[in-house]
Amino acid sequence: MRVPAETRVKVNGVELALFEWPGEGRPIFLAHATGFHARCWDQVAARLPGRHLYAVDMRGHGRSEKPAPPYLWLNFAQDVAALARSLGLRDALGVGHSKGGYAVARAAAMEPGAFAKLLLIDPVIMPRPVYAAFPLTEHFASRRRNEWSSPEEMFERFRSRAPFDRWDPAVLRDYCAHGLLPAPSGDGFVLACPPAIEAATYLGSAGGDPYDDLESLTIPVRVLRARARAEGAPMDMSGSPTNPRLVEHLEFGEDVYLPEYSHFIPMEAPGLVARHIEEMA
Repeated sequence: MRVPAETRVKVNGVELALFEWPGEGRPIFLAHATGFHARCWDQVAARLPGRHLYAVDMRGHGRSEKPAPPYLWLNFAQDVAALARSLGLRDALGVGHSKGGYAVARAAAMEPGAFAKLLLIDPVIMPRPVYAAFPLTEHFASRRRNEWSSPEEMFERFRSRAPFDRWDPAVLRDYCAHGLLPAPSGDGFVLACPPAIEAATYLGSAGGDPYDDLESLTIPVRVLRARARAEGAPMDMSGSPTNPRLVEHLEFGEDVYLPEYSHFIPMEAPGLVARHIEEMA
């Protein structure tokens, strides 16, 4: 399996870890979800031999710099736009999962020409009224277990628990292997996205109505949408947070409903995601 090269890029005052798989053809830019990291795309990349891929650890995540909160989602979009400028991206395919979908979509509007097409995988783009009255004041992610003896312990802990029990085991291994950093104490490991930052990122999703940017896009946008959230369960993290009428706000939007999958489509079906990328690239 191809191993990406890691570099550091400073944008908007924050140093980000960027991973690159060299290759040919249209460049493909991959943006991950809240609490995840760039190497969660490894199994998708493995199914795209020869393609030129970039994946970034968003601010606060993975091996990137971790400024103090707040973590407004507008900032993630601005980071992607700045990265696109720094890399000189032109006519790229932007691929984003969850928060990454929000960030890539807004970045495409901020940096016209950088992206020729977008693949948004169950993006956290909520119905417009939600942005005017966001209800959360805290998030359970702040209570996540932070300390681990090893990536293997994390893998064994998660492999039989929802939602991880639905994941491709290789993706779960990548999530654990690259989702931990050596503990500052020198004993064991801690999450590469600290619980406080993950929680702040969820709360930051209210940090900007994206619809003006979305409605300005004049490029093809394909939305892969997972099964709906359970009725009366707004914190069902495995159900889709995507506005089911999102494509009505996109000039060249295409909605692909995938009720057999949860919100974690790239983790459950990296081959399916790779096929959509290959088709669009």
